[in-house]
Amino acid sequence: MKDKLGIVIVAAGKGSRMGTQESKQYLQIDDKPILVHTLLRFNRMDAVDEIVLVTGPDDVERCKGYAEQYGLGKIKRIIPGGKERQDSVYQGLLTLTGYVEWVMVHDGVRPFAAEEHIMACLAKAKVTGAAVLAVPVKDTIKVVDRDGFIKATPDRSSLWAIQTPQAFRFSLLVEAHEQARRESFLGTDDAMLVERLGTKVAVVEADYYNIKITTPEDLPWAEWIIRQVRGEKK
Repeated sequence: MKDKLGIVIVAAGKGSRMGTQESKQYLQIDDKPILVHTLLRFNRMDAVDEIVLVTGPDDVERCKGYAEQYGLGKIKRIIPGGKERQDSVYQGLLTLTGYVEWVMVHDGVRPFAAEEHIMACLAKAKVTGAAVLAVPVKDTIKVVDRDGFIKATPDRSSLWAIQTPQAFRFSLLVEAHEQARRESFLGTDDAMLVERLGTKVAVVEADYYNIKITTPEDLPWAEWIIRQVRGEKK
């Protein structure tokens, strides 16, 4: 019997940087909401056993409609999220059903993760306990002080831009979240919480198409990616 894999898709944010009245995950590209593209990608994967979608309290019914409309049968629960993304992930973890050995956490507005990279991340996590997708940073990065002056220039060769999905042994990620909650610690991603336990998190190289759609400039880029690189199966 194969190890059960659960996916937590986080889509509870409002996305104020997009500058639209509609939350960014519901904006359309290629005639479907961004979130639906994300869900379809994981729903098609044989390795995925179940999906929990964490969304805004006012969007639960809308997302139930998407699940029915697009045949997203692997979505087992659609639940409202918490105040912070970290709270939403934790609620999603608690909602996974049955015996889940491995879990992947993914941003609802990151619809272009390649299946081969998702599977490579999972395979690495099964060896190390924790793994994330990432790409080497292209630009020179500067550390800037509060007055707007450069303080330092880190070595670019050691810098990676972290993506999702992030894959973990389920029990490890739950432990990391529970410790963070006890200590009122708010991290920038799930890997950071696991790192605080003293566990090393492996990096798996992905590609630059796995963008997080955040600002208006991302939308035409996303349209190009879906047509030229990540064409959806019909």
